[in-house]
Amino acid sequence: MFKLAHNGNVLFNVTQETPAPPSKAAMLEALQQSEFAGCKVDDEHLDKFYSGEESGPSIVVGKRVDATLEVTISDDKMSAMGRLTTAQGGKALDLEAGKKAIVVAGVRRGYQQALLEKLLQQQFELAPGSSVKGTLARGRLPVDGQPSELVKQTQTLKDRINKPKRREDGTVDMRDFGKLASVQPGTVLMIQKPATPGKEGFTVTGDVLEAKPGEQLSLTPGEGTELNPDNPLELRATVSGVPVESPNGMRVDDIFTIKEVNVKSGHIDFDGSVVITHNVEPGMRVTAKGEISVLGTVESGILNATGDITIKQGTIGHPNHQQNDAELTCQINAGGNLHISHAQYCYLEATNIYIERQASHCQLKALESLIVGPEESPNGKLFGGEVLDACRLEAGEIGSESGAKMRINLVARGADITADNDACVQQLSQTDDKLASLQDALEKAEAIKDAEKKKQLIEKIGATQLALVQQADELETKLSSLDNTLHSLLDGANLVAHQRLNSGVEIHIFDKVLKTARQYPPCVVKLEKSKIEVEFKTS
Repeated sequence: MFKLAHNGNVLFNVTQETPAPPSKAAMLEALQQSEFAGCKVDDEHLDKFYSGEESGPSIVVGKRVDATLEVTISDDKMSAMGRLTTAQGGKALDLEAGKKAIVVAGVRRGYQQALLEKLLQQQFELAPGSSVKGTLARGRLPVDGQPSELVKQTQTLKDRINKPKRREDGTVDMRDFGKLASVQPGTVLMIQKPATPGKEGFTVTGDVLEAKPGEQLSLTPGEGTELNPDNPLELRATVSGVPVESPNGMRVDDIFTIKEVNVKSGHIDFDGSVVITHNVEPGMRVTAKGEISVLGTVESGILNATGDITIKQGTIGHPNHQQNDAELTCQINAGGNLHISHAQYCYLEATNIYIERQASHCQLKALESLIVGPEESPNGKLFGGEVLDACRLEAGEIGSESGAKMRINLVARGADITADNDACVQQLSQTDDKLASLQDALEKAEAIKDAEKKKQLIEKIGATQLALVQQADELETKLSSLDNTLHSLLDGANLVAHQRLNSGVEIHIFDKVLKTARQYPPCVVKLEKSKIEVEFKTS
């Protein structure tokens, strides 16, 4: 009745003994009862036979079709997918044929046999002619290396100041911080954990994806220190003194300790660090190339330090009447971070400013963050005065309930970056004009008949062109750096009021302004799509 032709077609032979079934449905029913039940039905030939368009001793009713595997690689070349179509009366796809299809598709790495086996197994579970997809190979993204890490091995002056001594009765003596942290020659101060190179990735087609190695810091010796000759990843002291952190390393300072800075002591100007166990009196000045630590108060004093400044109690000043109130009598300027309890009518400048309780009527300039309140829960008050610059401002309450005016400038230095950007653009335009002029000169030089003179002139023009091209490349690099810096500042600029933001606060973020006309509950103020937005915090 049914037989298989050499080309895979399944035929029904029409004879007197086996006439064709009376309808297509009857034919298909007979096919399902035969050994060719799973073959692909040939509807086209069957329809033509039963419509009278075709006739003959044999009817093509179907075809044996082997299972197939189509492998496609994703656009990013990070995965390869297999589309398995199960057999229809034909052969199932074996493991070796599946592997061959993967190789032919261009897969070179990331192939997993278990995934192929899982996909092929489904051809014994699905109906004939069914399609199913599955991942056959996966690329691997590169894993960037870890940056070098510098680990302190000894306590510094700043660590000591933040740990007041506890008395036997459990109370804390805020003026007694115990023995100064000091080291002797040979003491290991800091060790460097080397950066790791990272792990390269790959695409399924075999392309290598390079990993970015971790940033390698350089352990830098400061004064009174050296790298261990037998181990350059170890920084050790060469003199006795107090260890102080410095960029990418440490230094060992002599330390100057004094009870009070007043008329009797005179101004203090010291190359190391200064510890003042009581107060700084009005009109006095303290300058240090290291850190300054004041365990009492600073009243109308001037403190300047290359490193951190820590004032355990308050800083108090007032408008300077001798300068028409344009300046404040108390001025604190730290090259590092500034930690104080509270401030009133003070000019404060540092990389990061941390005010434990409140700041009123101050001029504040932070390169990065201005935090009012404990670092773990900034709930302090900031009112009056002006924030001259900061990238991030965080406090409990900002502004006064009375609506008194206050101005806050975030990323004000963005204006300087914009000015630098405009200058670079102008220089780049001038460089392009010069290059165009040199090109004209080069074309004229080609017309010189004297070969030696022509050669010398062309070489001179070429050298000038090379210098200008290098200058243009440097300007392009600087423009890109300025643009990235500005965007990074703007992305990080925000004001956080954990309790309330009062009316009367004028907030400037770069060149955008928001004036608060009412009191806001806990909120975050930041720049979104070139507009200052206020987002309310949920508890």
